[in-house]
Amino acid sequence: MTWQGAADAPPSARIVSLAPSLQPTERRVVEWILADRSTTVESTAQELADAVGVGRTTVIRAAQSLGYGGYPQLRVALAQELAMQQPTDDAGDGSMLGGLRARVGRFGGELSHAMSAMTEESLVAFITALDDADRVLVLANGLSIPLGLDMMLRLNSAGRPAEQLMDAMAQQISARQLGAGSACVAFSGSGANRATLDAMRAAKASGAKVLAITSFARSAAAELADVTLVVPPVNESFRDELIHASRAAHMLLTEQLVDLFVEHRGDRARDARAVSMSMLGSALQE
Repeated sequence: MTWQGAADAPPSARIVSLAPSLQPTERRVVEWILADRSTTVESTAQELADAVGVGRTTVIRAAQSLGYGGYPQLRVALAQELAMQQPTDDAGDGSMLGGLRARVGRFGGELSHAMSAMTEESLVAFITALDDADRVLVLANGLSIPLGLDMMLRLNSAGRPAEQLMDAMAQQISARQLGAGSACVAFSGSGANRATLDAMRAAKASGAKVLAITSFARSAAAELADVTLVVPPVNESFRDELIHASRAAHMLLTEQLVDLFVEHRGDRARDARAVSMSMLGSALQE
């Protein structure tokens, strides 16, 4: 299995979403590439293999796993990605505020690739499944809980009733009772949260359509789901995903998904939003 995302996705986005699932030797190759893209562009397959300590065929297989015809095509894609990158001020001005601005700048530079792993087919399938479902259960645990809550509230305000449960066992029980015609939306950055995976399996066993939003294309969550939207981690590695666990890109996706859902559903969703806005307006105090 190789890259299944968008054809124009840059190499770095492909690497961070696929690296955890590659063979160990291929993973060493792509991690070396990510750490020094400029040198890779100037290196032959044999030179890269010598630097990493693997065989030349491993370098070629790694390039093919990323969705390229071979190593030359990967080098060209890396050169294009580097040419399009905007330089950022890594150091700031030495102040705490300057450091904050520099960090936000770096994050913003990487955020442009956050949606590059998706395809039109997976996005349409995700939105259509939400619209067609008789019942929607949102699954999220750990640091993904706020994402699930946001999705659930936004769907309800758009006239698409959805539910989210906090207890892991309650999630499994509810998921197992979904049945055909229902949809289960699972959030998992790592794609490996045990409670979320257990509930996904329960939903699948019930006959429900399982939708996943995760950071890694070959994660357990992605393998379980009928439709997967992959948002590559902005922090560039599985290790950073576990340490920093940024959910900013996932939150951005959640907001835009519901907006797409409203456009897809038409007047029903717009009317529901109008009712929600009316209720919000009456709840505000001068």
